Amino acid sequence: MKKTLTLVLAVIIMLAGLAGCGSSKNQSNNSTPQPKPSSSEQSKTTTPPAEASAANKDGKKTLVVYFSMPETTTPNNMNQEEANSTVVVGGEVLGNTQYVAYLIQKNTGADIFRIEPKTPYPTNHRTLVDMAKAEQNNKTRPELAATIQNLGQYDVIFLGYPNWWGDMPMILYSFLESHNLSGKTIIPFNTHGGSGFSSTVSTIAALQPNANVMKNGFTVSRNTVQNCADDVAAWVKELGY
Repeated sequence: MKKTLTLVLAVIIMLAGLAGCGSSKNQSNNSTPQPKPSSSEQSKTTTPPAEASAANKDGKKTLVVYFSMPETTTPNNMNQEEANSTVVVGGEVLGNTQYVAYLIQKNTGADIFRIEPKTPYPTNHRTLVDMAKAEQNNKTRPELAATIQNLGQYDVIFLGYPNWWGDMPMILYSFLESHNLSGKTIIPFNTHGGSGFSSTVSTIAALQPNANVMKNGFTVSRNTVQNCADDVAAWVKELGY
């Protein structure tokens, strides 16, 4: 079933970058993220917008970093695979992980950065699946379109990704191997088709051994992601951010 949120959203373009919950809830306007700039617009910069930054109660600055792959930009006439990987908000197609990233940003006031490959991934489902599987089999490290230049100012990194065949997408390896997150707190979140985090949290800890990788991350099924706004808000509040 096409996952369309039938809510009236205020159109506020925020400076930002650009797939379960335990229960099914109806979202309110207050729990819905605002539309953000397109992927191509975000990829022009390597520096998250400092003016959007917020600190938690301990004064620590937070950054939401995520990879998400919506398999279409057209909200109408989606096939089943496209509907499974997307949430439609106010007519805008968001990848599942992208949607969760926006919810976290909304609840924390954090900066946001989208991980993107230098060579864009295809949006056709079958082509994307074949490419992603080949990357995983070959342990490919896709080249990043941009890196984070002002990483030193952040203390807490919310790191989001979809679960692909029990692992992170290989571009997450590219990101984690090219950014030093030593001394920072990494809080994972992901979206999945039934596998939860698998062993990805341990993988992040192995790739960033000098970071504090939290084990109580947020994971949500693609089947209920459109209803997880309240759960994200409660989780973020529990963490103290």
